[in-house]
Amino acid sequence: MLRVLVIEDDGETAAEIVEDFSAAGFAVTLETDGPAGLARAQAEPFDVVTLDRMLPGLDGLALLDRLRAAGVSTPVLVLSALSSVDERIRGLRAGGDDYLSKPFFAAELRARVEVLARRPSDRDITVLRFADLQLDLIGRAARRGERLLDLYPREFKLLEFLVRHAEQVVTRAMLFEQVWGYRFDPGTNLVDVHLGKLRRKVDGPGEPALIHTVRGTGFVLRAPGP
Repeated sequence: MLRVLVIEDDGETAAEIVEDFSAAGFAVTLETDGPAGLARAQAEPFDVVTLDRMLPGLDGLALLDRLRAAGVSTPVLVLSALSSVDERIRGLRAGGDDYLSKPFFAAELRARVEVLARRPSDRDITVLRFADLQLDLIGRAARRGERLLDLYPREFKLLEFLVRHAEQVVTRAMLFEQVWGYRFDPGTNLVDVHLGKLRRKVDGPGEPALIHTVRGTGFVLRAPGP
């Protein structure tokens, strides 16, 4: 049975979602505000979370950000009346797995939840691979090809984040938040210093560069060209 957490403050919308999911045989839990939704998502295992963008007590994207920072990898489908491209991008970059604009058809919401539930969970992944990089998440060991990388814990965490977001530009703010746990830019070159050290370890002499600086924006882990 599919376990779904619905975080939705609009009574009518929540009732419709719960009714449809229950009729489909899902085990549904409902929370109607941000703090309660966050606490429930962290405390219990769910297959999928549907998350309203605008919530009392804690904004949906702030909730999502805290959930990911806490290491909860449950797939999240963001529901919102804000349907612009920029809003959809914000929802996905905050850690959402899918984004559905309101109003929506119940059948489409149910289908999207079922698709998310079929995806392999990050909780089952113990090794990350990109190009010739390999990260053992249990042993906390990293290799490039046959070469073992001598990484400090913070460097391993940085590289893990880059691998999980490979081919995507990650900003300094994202790294401050996800790797250091800062909710603000401390106004230092901390990220650049650590990335410089990590780059020298990952991109060895004669090896194609994997870590690239995107001027004025951040960094990207990119596979070498043909």
